[in-house]
Amino acid sequence: MTKPREQWFDDAAGPLIRPYAVTRGRTNSNWRDLDMITLVVAARWDASVERMGHEYADVVRLCGHPLSVAEVSAGLSLPLAVTKILVGDLIEAGYLIFRAPLTRGESQNHDLNLLQKVLDGVRKL
Repeated sequence: MTKPREQWFDDAAGPLIRPYAVTRGRTNSNWRDLDMITLVVAARWDASVERMGHEYADVVRLCGHPLSVAEVSAGLSLPLAVTKILVGDLIEAGYLIFRAPLTRGESQNHDLNLLQKVLDGVRKL
């Protein structure tokens, strides 16, 4: 038995709240296309986000400037899967807006166009 004021877990173990408690038992989000490098930023703030839960309010507060989903996860010390569910809920509720990463084809075309413009500019010198 432990003494009344003695902790029964190690401080290094972190909080003992299970991830499914934060997400109300959900393990998947409607936003399956959210990537860990997807950028999110707060679109609005009002008191009703507090009623969603303190984790939701923490996400919106943290996203005062654009952050990746991975950065939000690290900032809140939550698993990435849990963060994706919270972020997805906040996007649906209109509290966050997001910018998905470019696909490989889009990224390559954009890079080639930029390089071509730089090359054209150098040639004009």
